[in-house]
Amino acid sequence: MALKGNLRDFTIIQLLNLVNLAKKTGLLVIEGPRDVAQITFRDGKLAFAQLGQEDGSLAAVLQRNKKISANQYRLLKERASRMTDKELGLLLINAGYVTQEDIFSSLQQYFISVVRRLYTWVEGLFHFEVNQLPPDNRIAVRVDLENLIIEGSRQLREWEQLQEEIPSLDMALKFAERPGTNIRNVNLSVEEWRVVSYVNPKNTMRQIARATNMNDLQIRRVIYSLLQAGLVEIIRPFGMPVLLNGRVFPTPDKDEQKSLVNRLITRIRSI
Repeated sequence: MALKGNLRDFTIIQLLNLVNLAKKTGLLVIEGPRDVAQITFRDGKLAFAQLGQEDGSLAAVLQRNKKISANQYRLLKERASRMTDKELGLLLINAGYVTQEDIFSSLQQYFISVVRRLYTWVEGLFHFEVNQLPPDNRIAVRVDLENLIIEGSRQLREWEQLQEEIPSLDMALKFAERPGTNIRNVNLSVEEWRVVSYVNPKNTMRQIARATNMNDLQIRRVIYSLLQAGLVEIIRPFGMPVLLNGRVFPTPDKDEQKSLVNRLITRIRSI
């Protein structure tokens, strides 16, 4: 029977630890809110990883790692589209374009990057299919999980702290009122400057994250550093409706509007 569960009860790090300690072989499928991740292990080691519809083909991975050029990648997509990754790998090695080490190191880096992106997944279902191996047409690797588990545990603690400091990304930012402070004289990182350029009561932090191509962890890190520096403040987004007793106000219903106003007036008089 396959191992099944919810990420609310069993974290990614705990799953990796279980696979590592039990030296499991099989496929871990994680259905998150936006994507589905498939991670394959052999004898407790990472062998293969795929995230959603992301292009994880050998040609795409080599191009991202700058082992082949963008033009070479386009040619391979056109002329070698029917080749398996194993066949393509042999072709590239024999032609002298890449080495075997280039292929394995690039794939290892990519598979590790997929796992790292799962560290902050706290919503979703998972199941583990015992003894299911990577697809025959893909190249498998062998990566020890110990360092990934240690790194993931550290990042999970950071994520929990940042969630406490910044519970919701649906709030906005404004520049703090600090007379005499000129943001141009502040030493900010490239990522911080990118976020600063979008600071506006009309922009939610989630919208800023999308505009700057940052994930939830990255945007929280940057915003936390800006908060600590006293440069920005978290506010309600401009035009966002107010919640009154769990209900949206103003409400489109006229009678409900009148009822809410009367209750509010009564409450104020009683204070």
